[in-house]
Amino acid sequence: MSGGVDSSVAAALLKKQGYEVIGVFMRFWADEDLQAINRCCSFEAYNDARRVANKLEVPLYMMNLKVPFKKWVVDYFLKEYQVGRTPNPCVECNKFIKFGELLRKAKAMGADYVATGHYAIKQENKKTRKQKLLKGKDRQKDQSYFLYTLTQDKLKHVLFPVGGYTKPEVRKLAKKLGLPVHAKEDSQEVCFVGLRLRDFLKKYLTIKSGLIAETETGKMLGRHDGLPFYTIGQRRGLKLGGGPWYVAKIDARKNILHISRDKKKLLLKELIAQKVNWICDSDIEFPIHVKARIRYKHKEASCIIKKEKNIYKIIFDKPQRAVTPGQSVVFYRGSEVLGGGIIGVSSI
Repeated sequence: MSGGVDSSVAAALLKKQGYEVIGVFMRFWADEDLQAINRCCSFEAYNDARRVANKLEVPLYMMNLKVPFKKWVVDYFLKEYQVGRTPNPCVECNKFIKFGELLRKAKAMGADYVATGHYAIKQENKKTRKQKLLKGKDRQKDQSYFLYTLTQDKLKHVLFPVGGYTKPEVRKLAKKLGLPVHAKEDSQEVCFVGLRLRDFLKKYLTIKSGLIAETETGKMLGRHDGLPFYTIGQRRGLKLGGGPWYVAKIDARKNILHISRDKKKLLLKELIAQKVNWICDSDIEFPIHVKARIRYKHKEASCIIKKEKNIYKIIFDKPQRAVTPGQSVVFYRGSEVLGGGIIGVSSI
């Protein structure tokens, strides 16, 4: 229970369904010097969660997860930026914290399930007992993209009570139930970073200026402020005339930022997926035709996945724009999440 409307309604729905509900408020790491007051686990958020717990008459425990959060989420985040990739910390948080540390501790407490306010749906095959992860009813708020690292064993012990509702329906429920957070705004930012990502990266990374090269000619056009400040497809902040220019490639080994005026240089038809997890089955027959999403809000695109000696190659029917190493590529069949992985090398 983070004190937000989604987790609060999730708790209320479970209690209404007859579950014995225990609220858990998680404390995460944040750099307070950079005004990174983590809205997910601030004292204000805790007070909101406590007010909701009191209203629902459920116990609320605070769980200090600062150390594992720093290790698995923040340090990973920084390491990826240092080597020229653009990470997704929410994926790692779900994998190692919410459905890692929290799930492990919940089981130790004797709990049967961990429930969250994610907009996703779990479905069980009554015959095989296999678990499926599906998109949430609200396609605008669907968070199944961030949950592809879930496994069969973990899904058995996970509940998503608000997955079958839209956000407006959840807010309406919260108001009807008299929950004090029914009008609370959603949190959008990376929770531990603070007001400016650039300031956070400057504090924790070794930032080196380097050359900016034109992709087509190799001509050096100027200097960049440090590769961690850029991502594929970016056009702002390059400080060069004659544009618009787009970041086409980040070469961390040579500390060179490759840019182009040609948007076509941002299009890629193939990528390699690393650290792939399959929710559905471990014995999928390859090649397999699926739809894939290369970023959270990216439109799904048809592709074929080939597996060669544990290397997964994703080949799209049509080239995709701004394929970004470090981001996640998630595979769908209809509304079902089959699995996903981290975008590794890609050809340019």
